[in-house]
Amino acid sequence: MSQRTLVELLHGQGAHTDPQACIEDLSLALAGRRPDGFPHSIYQLTWHMNFWMDYDLRRTRGEKPPYPRHASEGWPANPAPSTDAEWKTTVTRFAQLIATHVAMADWSPEELNRRVEATHPSHETRSSTVLAILWGTVAHNSYHVGQIAQVRRALGVWPPPRGGDTW
Repeated sequence: MSQRTLVELLHGQGAHTDPQACIEDLSLALAGRRPDGFPHSIYQLTWHMNFWMDYDLRRTRGEKPPYPRHASEGWPANPAPSTDAEWKTTVTRFAQLIATHVAMADWSPEELNRRVEATHPSHETRSSTVLAILWGTVAHNSYHVGQIAQVRRALGVWPPPRGGDTW
């Protein structure tokens, strides 16, 4: 697929809803609520996406961030941020990380096809180029933004003000 498609999916166009629109209007109280039957709050899902986007961004920069020993290290301990400022910081960081990934999608073909060093044995079994990492980010975020849409529906706050499919 083209770099344009990659950028569109990072922004949530086409069949994907805009990830930033799904979180930017939420209050601290809504972001931290976990409806019955749902394992994560919107805050936790956003924090988790931030964790992995930052992790992979650091890998593409040649850093060697330690791979989590357990999945729980990629999730915040609490379902809700402790303050409104913490939630706003999480939302702002999400927007910054999306923007950084969009900018990376415009890199030259040589840079996009640059091999990224593995930081975990599971990385050895799949393609680890900058481009592959970007596509992995799209897939990972799409999955979790879908969860956010479901949590919003359960909370009665779907669609977001900037829109989203209401099937």
